Amino acid sequence: MVETGKAEAGVSKILVLESSAPGRRIVFGRKGQLAIKRGVDIFGALFLTLILAPVLMVIALLVRLTSAGPVFFYQQREGQGGRLFLAYKFRTVFHDRADQSGLVQTIEGDGRVTRLGKFLRRSGLDELPQLFNVLRGDMSLVGPRPHVPGMIAAGRPYRDLVPEYDQRLLMRPGITGWAQVNGLRGPTTAETTARQRIEYDLAYIDNFSLLFDFRILLLTLWTGFRSLS
Repeated sequence: MVETGKAEAGVSKILVLESSAPGRRIVFGRKGQLAIKRGVDIFGALFLTLILAPVLMVIALLVRLTSAGPVFFYQQREGQGGRLFLAYKFRTVFHDRADQSGLVQTIEGDGRVTRLGKFLRRSGLDELPQLFNVLRGDMSLVGPRPHVPGMIAAGRPYRDLVPEYDQRLLMRPGITGWAQVNGLRGPTTAETTARQRIEYDLAYIDNFSLLFDFRILLLTLWTGFRSLS
């Protein structure tokens, strides 16, 4: 449920989103920030697609030349409100060993991952095709990472492990997020790490602002640069 709080003297109204969890209120900041965020997503995704077009083409060519199979990998993910959509990625595993459901997560030393795929995963370049998901409205540049339906964490359904799990679906999922720039990437086999990832996702939602988004984008660029060095 969305409602607009009354403005105090000299203070703009804020947009408040009530979650399904009792007593939890998520304040998004000044009214209109979410609308501006969508505009930033569209402009940013178009701009990045244009300037990164040569990189996208080179990666696509390398994927095609280094292993048999399609260039892209499509997988069903949960979006805002639990709506399902197809997320795009560069293929990083051998085509005949890919798990379409996403329930079998890749781990360090996973033999299903191609040599090029290891580099793409480490650098995050495999996620670049999700710029098209942003343009479609499935995703945002910044937000909780989209998970597959029935995501497993520490050997059991994520929803069983973390009762607040579904609250991360209050916002559009992102190509990058607060959890990812804090090193919480990769498989969710460890219970502590899996719980922390959701804590960071909810902290992002609770503290959302456009400035916070820009900070996360800058940190993403920095961590991506370091992974290439």
